[in-house]
Amino acid sequence: MRRFAPLLLAAILGGAVVLGYGALFGGVSETGEPGVASAAPAGEERVARAAAEVEPSVVQVNVSGVGGTASGSGGQQGVGSGIVLREDGYIVTNNHVVEGASEVGVAFADGTTEEGRVVGTDPATDVAVIRVDRRGLPAASFGDGRDLAPGQIAVAVGSPSGFQSTVTSGVVSGVGREIPATLTGGRQESALVDLIQTDAAISPGSSGGALADGSGEVIGMNVAYLPPGQTGAESIGFAIPAGTVTSVAEQLIETGEATQPYLGVTLSDLNPETARRLDAGVESGALVAEVEPDGPAGSAGLRSGDVVTALGSEPVRNSGDLLSALRRYRPGDTVEATVVRDGEETSFELRLGERGA
Repeated sequence: MRRFAPLLLAAILGGAVVLGYGALFGGVSETGEPGVASAAPAGEERVARAAAEVEPSVVQVNVSGVGGTASGSGGQQGVGSGIVLREDGYIVTNNHVVEGASEVGVAFADGTTEEGRVVGTDPATDVAVIRVDRRGLPAASFGDGRDLAPGQIAVAVGSPSGFQSTVTSGVVSGVGREIPATLTGGRQESALVDLIQTDAAISPGSSGGALADGSGEVIGMNVAYLPPGQTGAESIGFAIPAGTVTSVAEQLIETGEATQPYLGVTLSDLNPETARRLDAGVESGALVAEVEPDGPAGSAGLRSGDVVTALGSEPVRNSGDLLSALRRYRPGDTVEATVVRDGEETSFELRLGERGA
């Protein structure tokens, strides 16, 4: 696996962190490096029921010819995970699992295998779609993630180090998290945003696997973790929200590519302490830290220090809410943003841009 140069993760942990590609991403396993430790499960029976519900829909993705290997050469083999999206053969996984792969094989939970082909990839969100020539697949139930809250049960299923259908459990540790683009070693042109943080163990090979709630509904697709041996951080893993996964996958299936709207702002969460210090006039929302002057938000008149409290009809309590609301739109759409500025509420019409355009 390709290794990152030493970098700081101050934006996430507030301290110096050294990471490698195999360490950050849970993706293609070549070293068998162990992942973060799992927290004690909150209700063993509930975990077992959730695992039994989602496990048939989680597959092992075997790839060869991966370009991003530890040696930097091709001809290598790797293992990742995937989730059955539709019964007619479509499977979602991470872009970094299949990137550079010349051959893709899919191993199902029932012990059967199929040759797969990559339908489309979206490096910006690290989502990819594979298709196999089979019908009647056990498609997973995907949620929209709108009601996720820290503390609720989280069950991860995947193939860490090739151990298929491995189940780990924990809780949702946070929502709306971001992995800066500087930590992806050039694999991402922009940050991975609006991620679910979990303490359910995620390891190399887990990437593309399912993160499910207590009912077995998929709330996210596992994508990365921070190994305690290198970071000192215990039990920090990440998953792409199910809403992002399904939205991007549907675009990839329909057109072979995906577009993502963007505002041209840097966001942070407004908490009561920050609100008092800034005399914001509201105690929750997405705080605009920086604005690109020529971006959609800047062109509409938003400024640093503004607090976005709604996008369209969706209330915004934090930056994660804003990013989640954006998933319901496409580049070029016009949407009304409700903003509190200097204690006064006002509205702005934003014409959304396209990420990377």
